Amino acid sequence: MSYILPLLLFFLIIWALRKKVDVYSSFVEGAMESLPLLAKILPAMTAMMLALALARTTGVIDALVSLTVPLLKFLGIDETLVPMLVLRPFSGNASLALLNDVFNTSGVDSLSGVTASNMLGSTETIFYTVALYFGSVGITKTRYSIPVALISGLVGAIAAILLTPLFM
Repeated sequence: MSYILPLLLFFLIIWALRKKVDVYSSFVEGAMESLPLLAKILPAMTAMMLALALARTTGVIDALVSLTVPLLKFLGIDETLVPMLVLRPFSGNASLALLNDVFNTSGVDSLSGVTASNMLGSTETIFYTVALYFGSVGITKTRYSIPVALISGLVGAIAAILLTPLFM
C-alpha cells in the first residue's frame, strides 16, 4: 500500500513529460496561485486553533466531558467514548489520540474500540471544516451550518453507538 503514492507521482511525471509539460514550473505556478487562498484561510484557522488550545488549557473541554459522563453512563455508553464524542467536532488529531487511548485501554477488537472507530468515521471535525471552507470564501455568518452540522454529528455518533453492538 505504501507504493501507491510514489507510483502515482511517477506516472504523473511520465504523463506530463509525454505531453511536454514543464512539471516544475507548473508546480511552482500552482503553488503561487494558492498563496492568496492561504492568506484568506490562515486567520480563521489560527483563531480556531487558538480557541481549541484555550479551551483545553482552561479546562472547558474537561468540564464538558465531566458534565456529559453521568448522562451517557446512565444511557449505557462506555465512559471511554465520552472524550472523543466531545472533542471530535473540534479536532481530528485529538480524536485520533483519544481513539488510540481507547485501543490501549479496551483493545482494538473490543466493543469500545470498534464503537470508537465507527464514531470517528461517522462524525466530522465540524469547527475545523467550517473555519477552513467558510474562511476560504470569506463567509463570516454561518447561519444554520454549525447547528445542523452538530446535530448531524450527534446523529452519526448515536448511530455508531447503537448499531455497533448489533454487528459485533
